[in-house]
Amino acid sequence: MTFSHPDAFRPIGQILATEMLPALHRAQKLPLRISCIGTASYVGGDEAGSFDRTIVLEECPTPEEAMRVASLRLSRGDICTGPGSFPHFRPRIMLIQDRDHGLVLSGAVRAGVIFWQQPVATDAEARRVVTEASALRGMAFRTPDPAEARTLRYRAATLETRLVDPFWRETAAELLRLPQAA
Repeated sequence: MTFSHPDAFRPIGQILATEMLPALHRAQKLPLRISCIGTASYVGGDEAGSFDRTIVLEECPTPEEAMRVASLRLSRGDICTGPGSFPHFRPRIMLIQDRDHGLVLSGAVRAGVIFWQQPVATDAEARRVVTEASALRGMAFRTPDPAEARTLRYRAATLETRLVDPFWRETAAELLRLPQAA
């Protein structure tokens, strides 16, 4: 009588290395913090009197939950509502960061919708994004027009939203992958 080795049983070392340790490492990076970068002012419509502001919104246990909460808060206009808030706040970029401030996912805000950015896939692509964003920031530094400088800085920041922490790259790419038709 011969017993075959079932595929369902794996060595404990393999289970630890492939499942347990990555899960423990990920748990150390939680909770995830949602923040919104935007332009704030005390007087509406006055570009000269506005300033850049980052507002921390909430913490979530998973990237999926953080995306859902960020979209919900934005759709409800529930971004800048706490004490000491600004009567006029224009959201520009939504960020999800881990406990170590590593970027998990981010997106540009336009017309009340978050356009989540696909993370860079390689280090070479990351270098290209950094070079392009640096050029935009250089142009912003040289321009005499404050409104144009702010626009260039936000274009650079929007590019930089693709610079997801390498730990989270695969997770972010998977979250943004469209479901395939069967």
